[in-house]
Amino acid sequence: MPDSEKELLLRRLREGREALGGALAGLDETLARHKPPAGGWSVLECMEHMVQSERYLLTRLHAAKLSPEPFEKSRRAAKIAALALDRTRPIQAPSGVHPQGRFSALQEALAAFDATRAEVVRYVEQSGNDLQCWITDHPLIPGPVTCYETLLMMAAHPARHAQQIIEIRAALAHPEPTSERLP
Repeated sequence: MPDSEKELLLRRLREGREALGGALAGLDETLARHKPPAGGWSVLECMEHMVQSERYLLTRLHAAKLSPEPFEKSRRAAKIAALALDRTRPIQAPSGVHPQGRFSALQEALAAFDATRAEVVRYVEQSGNDLQCWITDHPLIPGPVTCYETLLMMAAHPARHAQQIIEIRAALAHPEPTSERLP
């Protein structure tokens, strides 16, 4: 893999984690457990989902098989990275990475995410292979995906959920008024 691609992946992995850190800054544990008034996941549940997703996709990287030549679909990697960040397009998470109450505290979930992310960073740093030549699978994308594409998704995933966390925090701080009429 060219050094420029490796540096791009490492930078995007850092940026995703930084976006997550910014969204979590100053959030207290009690608020992290509250679901938004309109429904959906709490911040703690979002964190659990990210941990489970990161762990699962890391297993897919380790299970990748070498392709005889680079497996690339024209401009697909850039499209995947853009779609992963776009919160206007809902993406239904596979059931295996739905929150199950595995973490009791936000800091515990964040530490688990950081530990797994460190493994992902090591994977990229130690990879001497062209990650466009290594293929695996992804539960949301039909057919094979490259390890490079998988890593782009992994890099964008925390930034996507950082946006969601900001939305949750705003909803909890300013709940929508109800349409109930007072007698």
